[in-house]
Amino acid sequence: MGSTMNLLIGLAMGLNLLALGSGRLSAIIRATAVQGVVLGVMPLLLEYTFDWMVALVALVTVAVKGFVIPSLLRRAMRAAKIQREEEPLIGFVPSLLLGAGGTIAAIAGARMLPLLPEHAGTLLVPGSMASILTGLILLIGRVKAISQVCGYLILENGIYLFGLLLIHSTPLLVESGILLDLTVGVFVIGIIVDRIQRAFDSLDTRKLTVLRE
Repeated sequence: MGSTMNLLIGLAMGLNLLALGSGRLSAIIRATAVQGVVLGVMPLLLEYTFDWMVALVALVTVAVKGFVIPSLLRRAMRAAKIQREEEPLIGFVPSLLLGAGGTIAAIAGARMLPLLPEHAGTLLVPGSMASILTGLILLIGRVKAISQVCGYLILENGIYLFGLLLIHSTPLLVESGILLDLTVGVFVIGIIVDRIQRAFDSLDTRKLTVLRE
C-alpha cells in the first residue's frame, strides 16, 4: 500500500513540473485535473477498513478537482480565445528549475522531520511542500488568470496532501470544509476572471494596474 501511495505522490510531483514547464493553458489545466484525481483517491489508500464517509469525500474530491473545475477553466479559456501564457513574469525554464530544486529540497528536508513511523517512509510531506511551492510559483510568475487559478488549485492540493497526515485524528468534516473552501474560492475567482475578460477583453492580470478610482 505504501509503495502505491508513493507512486501516486511521485506522479503528482511530476505533474507539478509539467505545469511549471508548459506554456499551453490546456496542458496546465490537464496536469491540474489529473493531479486532483490522483490525490483524491489517496484517502482510500490510507484507510485499513472501508469507511463510506472517506469514500464519499474521495468521490466528491475527484469529481470537483478532476472534472468540474477543469471543465470551467477550459470553458473560460475558449471564451477568452487564448491558448498560451505568452510573457510570464518568471520564465518557463527558471520556473521549472525552481520547482525541481524545491522538490529536491523538500525530499531532503522531510528526512530530518520527526514524523510518525507510518509516515516516515512516505512522500506525503515532500509532495505537499513541492505542490505548495509549485502553486506559489504559478501564482506569482504567471500573468494569465487561468494559470493563476491553476496555481491556486495546485497549492490547495499541497495543503490537502499535508492534511492526509492527520486523516485518522482529524474529523473528515475538516477535509470536507477544505474542499468547500476550495470550491467557493474557485467560483469567486471565476467571477473575477469573467469580469476581467468583460472589462479588458483579455485575461492578462497586469491590465488591472490601469484601474483608477
